[in-house]
Amino acid sequence: MPSSPGSSSPSTDRQTDKRRDDAARAAWLYFIGGRTQDEIATQLDLSRQAVQRLVALAVSEKLIKFRLDHPIASCTELAASLAERHGLAFCDVTPSDPAAPGSTSGIAVAAAVRLQRLLASKAPMIVCVGTGRTLRAAVEELDTLDRPQHKVVSLVGAMAAGGQASPYDVVMRLGDKVAAQRYPMPAPVLTETVADREALQSQRAFTVLRELRDQARASFVGISEIGWQAPIQSDGFMTDSDISALIEAGAVGEITGWAFDAEGRPLDSPVNRRVASLPLEIPPQRLTVVVGGGPQKVAPLKAALRGKLMSALITDEATAKALVDQPGDIR
Repeated sequence: MPSSPGSSSPSTDRQTDKRRDDAARAAWLYFIGGRTQDEIATQLDLSRQAVQRLVALAVSEKLIKFRLDHPIASCTELAASLAERHGLAFCDVTPSDPAAPGSTSGIAVAAAVRLQRLLASKAPMIVCVGTGRTLRAAVEELDTLDRPQHKVVSLVGAMAAGGQASPYDVVMRLGDKVAAQRYPMPAPVLTETVADREALQSQRAFTVLRELRDQARASFVGISEIGWQAPIQSDGFMTDSDISALIEAGAVGEITGWAFDAEGRPLDSPVNRRVASLPLEIPPQRLTVVVGGGPQKVAPLKAALRGKLMSALITDEATAKALVDQPGDIR
């Protein structure tokens, strides 16, 4: 039966949606991924003129501002699948950059959007944070706010055992960005001995941090693999012998320094007994957002989802697809 005048056919609607998807993807690569139109043309197998038209369409349709207003269908489907499968409060999936596998720039922008919405509230609130490259990049994407009534609390120390500070500390920079009260953790990620950890955690500062964490509205944390030259080792927080012991014990990932196995269970190991971070909440007692993506993060993320170490996830398209495609995630 022919369509009535002024109406569109299902095939026309699908073509329009596909073109908007293409425009959104090209715009993301151009404005956020920092690619030239020639590079995008190569990556998407299009002519340069076609890329120009797609980017122009994205602008005219107001798909691109600080972030994409048009959700790319495949990212939306992956996010919905992961959220439903694992009972997540939300899952944000950003487009992947085909020329830079493992790039976290889009993930950082998405995390910044979530943080910005949360911290924009004028009602006093407490937000807890971990450390790491992606979280630090997310903080840099934030607009400045004036929220001296808020408190930002670190869940983990930002020092190596030798006293060297991490360049990826989050709590101080986040406090600067939103003019909030800052509560850093005065400790290394890993102490030399269990007795050292007990002595540190007996101090009043740790009691305050635990009390603030128990009142927090949300936590934002990174995640990393456990392996040779993993960030926690290359940044000086764990030694070769620490990593070797964790690998032998079956560790696949860590959150705020706490190593866990493929089932998402924190290890009962000599190394974990020296971790000075606040303990992981299992299951989370507040919104706990894990931020991260890339090939090396697939195994840790899969384990963390299994072990219910998070209640929300922000990742990229390639990582989300790897998580969805892997069987056995539901227990």
